Amino acid sequence: MPNGSVDQHLYGKGVLLTWPTRYDIALGLASAMLYLHEECAQCIVHRDIKPSNVMLDATFSAKLGDFGLAKRVEHGSQPYTTALAGTLGYLAPECVMTGKASRESDVYSFGVVALEIACGRWPAELNEEPSKAGLVPWVWELYGKNALLEAADRRLEGQLDEKQMERLLVVGLCD
Repeated sequence: MPNGSVDQHLYGKGVLLTWPTRYDIALGLASAMLYLHEECAQCIVHRDIKPSNVMLDATFSAKLGDFGLAKRVEHGSQPYTTALAGTLGYLAPECVMTGKASRESDVYSFGVVALEIACGRWPAELNEEPSKAGLVPWVWELYGKNALLEAADRRLEGQLDEKQMERLLVVGLCD
């Protein structure tokens, strides 16, 4: 893909993604997951949704890639796996405990990616103070303080739609 992956722009040498581009990427990823989970003849559980697997075309439209861990399952049933697969930080807690992936665990991974897109930071920041080390707990804390917009990526310098930012952060937390 001509514009690489989302992680390259959030953490690497890519261009700083504007808020409208980030929001469109999140919507594109959600659309891809809807297609895989609901619109295909068989449900496809990706099992490794993360920014490095969200590729960007010439217009920065999101394309979900790397289906090496994906499983096909009949609609309404759950995939059965015997080994844990995926990337730590993006795995739903129940996947870590049971090793079983599902549409719901993909949605959890999407939530983490949505928070990363909005906040511009990794799921775990070991160099941060303990209260900010985990992305999900940190954003939950800000939500509880009614200070959700403090989670917005500072590199955006306030150039964002506050309602959209709040919406994406809340969706990220709900997943």
